Amino acid sequence: MTDATSQSLIDACAGIAQIGEDRLRILDEQRFRSELVDRLVIEAVFNSDAGVRDAARWLIWSGSQTLGCGSSSIHDLYLARGRGEFPSTAFTVPAINVRAATYLTARQAFAAALERDAGAVIFEIAKSEMSYTDQRPAEYTAVILAAALRSGWVGPVFLQGDHFQFNATRWAADPGAELGGLKELTTEAVAAGFFNIDIDSSTLVDLSRPTVAEQQRVNTINTAELTGLIRSLEPDVVTISIGGEIGEVGKVNSTEGELRAYLDGYFGILHGSGLAGVSKVSIQTGTSHGGVVLPDGSIASVKIDFDTMRRLSTVARDEYGLAGCVQHGASTLPEEAFHHFPANAAAEIHLATGFQNILFDEGGLPEALRSEMVAWCFANCADERKPGETDEQFIYKTRKKAIGPFKRALWTLPEEAEAQIGHNVRSRFGHLFDKLQISGTRALIDRHVAIPDLPRPLPLALGGGVQRAVVARASAFEDDGSGE
Repeated sequence: MTDATSQSLIDACAGIAQIGEDRLRILDEQRFRSELVDRLVIEAVFNSDAGVRDAARWLIWSGSQTLGCGSSSIHDLYLARGRGEFPSTAFTVPAINVRAATYLTARQAFAAALERDAGAVIFEIAKSEMSYTDQRPAEYTAVILAAALRSGWVGPVFLQGDHFQFNATRWAADPGAELGGLKELTTEAVAAGFFNIDIDSSTLVDLSRPTVAEQQRVNTINTAELTGLIRSLEPDVVTISIGGEIGEVGKVNSTEGELRAYLDGYFGILHGSGLAGVSKVSIQTGTSHGGVVLPDGSIASVKIDFDTMRRLSTVARDEYGLAGCVQHGASTLPEEAFHHFPANAAAEIHLATGFQNILFDEGGLPEALRSEMVAWCFANCADERKPGETDEQFIYKTRKKAIGPFKRALWTLPEEAEAQIGHNVRSRFGHLFDKLQISGTRALIDRHVAIPDLPRPLPLALGGGVQRAVVARASAFEDDGSGE
């Protein structure tokens, strides 16, 4: 933990930024991006005082608003794709789940995107990941926006809640409680600045029902229910991008009949409400989250049904005006698979475990730290081990659980280790971005997506020193006519 105070953050802003009641005036952009942000992001994550964390997060959010790299929604770009305003095979948007060393990893993604003049990149975190990586939405927002600022990014930043998923066991025991939990998480995420939310009620699809429409019924109802909540929460100046899901990853491949049944049922519920619906739907084409682990710890090859992706994306686009379909569980696929996603009109692809694997397996991580993390898994995850599972399989499947307990260590790696990991991750981002053809997409983003103007009032929990400084600086704004 750090021992910085709110007043010390105010002092650190001297000559760099000026604080108002709900705005931040940047006096020295270069120093703000290259000097102050590095300090703010540490306080936003690790300070033991919630008030100081909130102060640092406010400064990051406000800085991103002032410097043109604020949080936004990809909804309008996706609807433009659904209208055929650019080819559906032009590119596939990567959605990156950043689990570990988040500030370092996100900076590499922004750098690789900047090298390619790419704007179509999403940063996401799943409901399950928030727990084992120890990253709640407000923290994740601050870190990704800080990485954008530090990287010199100008343009929308897309933050996404991935797999806001219903647990089938808990749903069977108490549907109201399970839905209530998803509503609480959604409310928290929107308040934090997540303007892209993927609802996953596909876990409740009941294939024992006699018709496809009945099989998808609970899925459609739950997605519509959360859609209504999201529309009630979203700021007036932004339409949050919502994704649905029909096929649970790792299960049976999706069909056109399932997609139509889901969307007909869903839009039927929304009919007459005036609410904007989903802009994409996740389907199953043969992958599994994290890949299939072999006894030696390697990943089994997987055959992706690209024909399913192409056919269902065509239905989603041509019949419902959506961007198309989404591929989950893809980061561990072989290199030669990725160019097939844009060629087969995949709207979006979710990438997570592959970057975690780079951290653990491709050099840079100190061996002593790796050994500690492995030992932690053996000591704390033994109940997850299946009969006959090798050590390699067990560690591969459970090492993500060590990310949260070792978060501080992964944020404070030796300089040489950080440089090596950063290089490896950036190289991988570059290869994937090229295969997914997102180079040059900044112009499309600029054409279709605006950054909503969303100033935030200073947190009420801040200390007296900050409050006094706020009053003084707010008065200064009125005196000098500086506005922003």
